[in-house]
Amino acid sequence: MNRTRIYFDNAATTPLLPAAREAMEPFWNDTFGNASSPYATSRAARMALDGARTQVAKLIGAHADEIVWTGGGTESDNWALLGVAFANLGKRGHFIVSQIEHHAVLESAQTLRELGFEVDFARPNSDGVVEPEEIARLMRKETLLVSLMSANNETGALQNVAEVAKICHENGVLFHCDATQSAGKLALDVDGLQEGGGRREEGGLGFSSPLPPPPSPLDLLTLSAHKIGGPKGIGALYIRRGTKMKPLLRGGAQERGRRAGTENVPAIAGFGVAATAARCDLESNAAHLETLRNRLENGLSEMEVEIITQNAARAPHISSFIVQGARAESLALSLDLAGFAVGTGSACASGALEPSHVLAAMGYAPQQAKSALRVSFGTQNTVEEVDEFLETLRRLRERR
Repeated sequence: MNRTRIYFDNAATTPLLPAAREAMEPFWNDTFGNASSPYATSRAARMALDGARTQVAKLIGAHADEIVWTGGGTESDNWALLGVAFANLGKRGHFIVSQIEHHAVLESAQTLRELGFEVDFARPNSDGVVEPEEIARLMRKETLLVSLMSANNETGALQNVAEVAKICHENGVLFHCDATQSAGKLALDVDGLQEGGGRREEGGLGFSSPLPPPPSPLDLLTLSAHKIGGPKGIGALYIRRGTKMKPLLRGGAQERGRRAGTENVPAIAGFGVAATAARCDLESNAAHLETLRNRLENGLSEMEVEIITQNAARAPHISSFIVQGARAESLALSLDLAGFAVGTGSACASGALEPSHVLAAMGYAPQQAKSALRVSFGTQNTVEEVDEFLETLRRLRERR
């Protein structure tokens, strides 16, 4: 029996939208053809792929032919780094990756080193933001690619992707952005993401910074369907026209020879519908998520709980905080027994004994990092659920 009543771990995954489920249904049964075959059943599958490709492209301001289907965000991250490396095996080269990336990027960076490439890891500041100056400091004439996520999956901290893209563009370096957590929460435009990290002004969401830099294009961008109400097991990699990449998966000629393997048509159809919903409801959804986060953090502040990256610009759906004197795993279990699902950091690392690599990079001591919880909201969550969570957390702390 599932005891969880209130789901507050939407950065890990989101509920499947009913419209996405409905869009998937025909391709499990009557329209089950292989999209690479020539007959009618397969042509219907091909039309579904093309339609969803356009839907996902619109979410990020791309051309449809720049969207390539993958098995998820992990594959997209792997391919972004290794695909560029494979295209440059003859001359080797240098990569820059931030210390706060998802493990899908960090592990790929280690593979780059095994292949003979040099990799530098950019450090964040105490607010969890990698400053553009840090990227510029590490840049070399041999640099091939910089990888920096747009919103951190553990803290929600937004990165200065527009400024970093500008630095890369001026130096002839490719720029990859993992937008897994920002898609559907922030407006995305691959011709110049205008979101930026920085410090939050008192009483508002504006940022105390000069005029935004002129837009610079992104070359590669990672998306994952299950973070925006789509199904698991499907993602996409945006590849700007003209970007030199080698395939990660080899075999057939699917995806114009860029990614071999029979396409997962039902999941792709669901991804397309979820992308459209995310784009059309972006403003209202973001406002709702921010209302929930602010209410949560106001209540946490009254309990004198330390909120991580509170002074930084953040994605609206994520709040991380440290409950002093408590172990996150134990507290998360108690919350689960009380009917709440929350995270203790990155979902992919939830079974690890080591403290969060993100918090460690920000300067938190291991004991502090082991006391960190992450609450991440979805559009299905309510203010009443937030209030119930705060009351439950108060009771649990009083019992200690």
